[in-house]
Amino acid sequence: MTDFTFNATPSIRQIAGGAARLAEQVASMVGVADDAVVLFVTDPGLMKLGLADAALAGLRAHGYTVVLFDGIEQDPKASIVEQVTEQAQAAGVSCVVGFGGGSSMDVAKVVALRLGSDQTLDDMYGVANARGQRLPLVLVPTTAGTGSEVTPISILTTGESEKKGISSPLILPDIALLDCDLTLGLPPAVTAATGVDAMVHAIESYTSTNANNNPISRMLAVQALQLLGANIRDAVFHGDNRDARAKMLLGSMLAGQAFANSPVAAVHALAYPVGSLFHVPHGLSNALVLAEVMRFNAAACGPQYAELAPHAFPDIDTRQDATALCAEFIERMAALNQELGLEPGLRSVGIAASDIDTLASESMKQTRLLVNNPRPVNEDDARRIYTASL
Repeated sequence: MTDFTFNATPSIRQIAGGAARLAEQVASMVGVADDAVVLFVTDPGLMKLGLADAALAGLRAHGYTVVLFDGIEQDPKASIVEQVTEQAQAAGVSCVVGFGGGSSMDVAKVVALRLGSDQTLDDMYGVANARGQRLPLVLVPTTAGTGSEVTPISILTTGESEKKGISSPLILPDIALLDCDLTLGLPPAVTAATGVDAMVHAIESYTSTNANNNPISRMLAVQALQLLGANIRDAVFHGDNRDARAKMLLGSMLAGQAFANSPVAAVHALAYPVGSLFHVPHGLSNALVLAEVMRFNAAACGPQYAELAPHAFPDIDTRQDATALCAEFIERMAALNQELGLEPGLRSVGIAASDIDTLASESMKQTRLLVNNPRPVNEDDARRIYTASL
């Protein structure tokens, strides 16, 4: 067996209705003091929906001063991290809460580290380049998809469209709080896209060629696919199904832990330019290129796809040989997108054939991800995958 390292969030707490008890989680780390200041990072949509109200009220009722930053947008820019860091430094923040989707949690992670480190943001980019002492950090996901609450990764947009990642165990939170009630009101389209995103995390983690692909990540990926595959339809079409929502949130977290240690690959590499250049939500970007990347990869990891197939689709005929099982798995994943009502192709989000060269060129910048793909991907390969995904 090869050597590996598995890093994990120290405390994962699944508590239905737990957002109202967020102050208890904060108190378990920093206590309760009159001068305790908590930075609460979220987005304007969640504030408008009132999803953060109970958490904020609970913090204030416990005596915490709350510094609220609710300006997080999709694909957060590096400049936002610096803006929030300056605001938090001026207020004397002692704890950080990231509340929302992947964007809010990614910003909260980096801000918590920036507040305790003497590094510049530019010096933190890359794998294991970050250093310093992070402030206490709690992450609360409001979607079942990104798994950001348990990953040592933060993705930021630099310049006009390029994305850069910070990957370091230092930005794993102290506590991940899973409250399925926060996901009950998610629209079907968001539920579908984020749910498929979580499935992509599990699939890419399982098949990753990263040297740290390990048996724990593979076990978690399998368990995640079982939960996600069995519950995504109920969560999309019966959004008030609390049990399905809880299992989707748990599956997303498990997939997050899997790819946190056995990193994702070409699906994400090709999805990032779709998101940054055309403002397509991350989960949907992944869904749009998933089937074609899997078809491309099948020559290199077909047996692994065959292994995963019955976990995602338990009714699949496992008497088939591995080649047939792999092919059916890919077609089932493509059909699932359609069944869940996701957009049918890149054209549906405003991408034309004339955009393919730009997308392919931009995707090649994602070297951190492409090196993990089961089959090498060059720019011509990327063009063909994007074209087939139109």
